[in-house]
Amino acid sequence: MRFQAIPTEVARHYQAGGLDANGQVPERQIADGDGNPCRHCLRMIPKGAGMLVLAHRPFPAPQPYAEVGPTFLCDAPCEAGGGAALPEALGSSDYILRGYGADDRIVYGTGGVVATGAIVARAAALFSDARVAYLHVRSARNNCYQCRIDRA
Repeated sequence: MRFQAIPTEVARHYQAGGLDANGQVPERQIADGDGNPCRHCLRMIPKGAGMLVLAHRPFPAPQPYAEVGPTFLCDAPCEAGGGAALPEALGSSDYILRGYGADDRIVYGTGGVVATGAIVARAAALFSDARVAYLHVRSARNNCYQCRIDRA
């Protein structure tokens, strides 16, 4: 499996002041060092660094299951994160893991809160279901999108 960041072209659009999923310019703030994970480099944004706060829809098109939510990005261009290893940005104790079908809709029965150390094993189990095309990792507290997991 592979952890996937927001695509670079999408991150660069936001970093250049492009409109977010709500049609607004991303807000520019300073990271407080307390849980601001960048969805592009998949690292924590360091305290004192510039960051963007914006609405992001991690789906190809609007539809009833295409959730929009708050997202943090590094203000300056950063290198895309991702790969087979659990990203640094996943620093909380647990997350929601949820499966989506090829139609970008939730596969019912796949969602649940998973301890961070169990994400890889749970993802492997969910990928054994042929209906699951990809997974989202979301905050267990606020349901914020963190990253996507694809089959390798």
